[in-house]
Amino acid sequence: MTKLSSLMGNTLSTSVGLVSDDHRVRTGAARREKTRQKLLSTAVSVFAEKGVDAPSIDEFIAAAGVSRGTFYNHFKTTRELLDAVTAEVSDEVIATIEGVVAGIDNPVQRVACGCAMYMQVAVDHPAWGAFITRTGMRGTASGHLVDVYLPRDLELARDQGLASFPSVRAARDALLGSLRQGIESVLSGAAPQEHLRDTLGIALRGIGVPKAQISRLMAVPLAEIEWPPMLLLLGVSEPE
Repeated sequence: MTKLSSLMGNTLSTSVGLVSDDHRVRTGAARREKTRQKLLSTAVSVFAEKGVDAPSIDEFIAAAGVSRGTFYNHFKTTRELLDAVTAEVSDEVIATIEGVVAGIDNPVQRVACGCAMYMQVAVDHPAWGAFITRTGMRGTASGHLVDVYLPRDLELARDQGLASFPSVRAARDALLGSLRQGIESVLSGAAPQEHLRDTLGIALRGIGVPKAQISRLMAVPLAEIEWPPMLLLLGVSEPE
């Protein structure tokens, strides 16, 4: 009986130890993720203020209130940090938009609705808007998916005779440049919210979309959409 009791006691101790170890692992993982989210949140603000190339690791460390060792536990360089923000936020926003517009048959309408939603989320979440207007002109800062969905729809629009432009790249650049400038004008207070639609309408006209169709597109209300929670996790306030 004593031997059985001893065996049961050892089994119980082992089980308690495994539970305790599992709790420590989960607690450590949660703490690590919280720190990572803090660094990402800081990155949005610092990149928005300084641009892509200006910030040093010391600036992120100071802003996040973490040690240099903690920073290197998560990211090796500021470029890696920028890529993380891009992958986890930019592409999430674009994927969310694609989920809404994917059911629209007309490629020009998909472009118009997608661009309108992209502009609106940037204005509704000012810290994020400042980030994409300051860093978005550089490579992948706009998100990798912007070069998947937008060129696809632009090419379809041209092939179907719904728009006219010399190259997909030129049309892409014209649209993205107009969008970012429109967002910046609204965020800076230089223009009202209506400026977003006006800017988009002019950009669509520039890629050869007929004026009558643009008027119809601009009159379509934006769909209600649940934006990625990462926007909130990055410390960006929800629109009031």
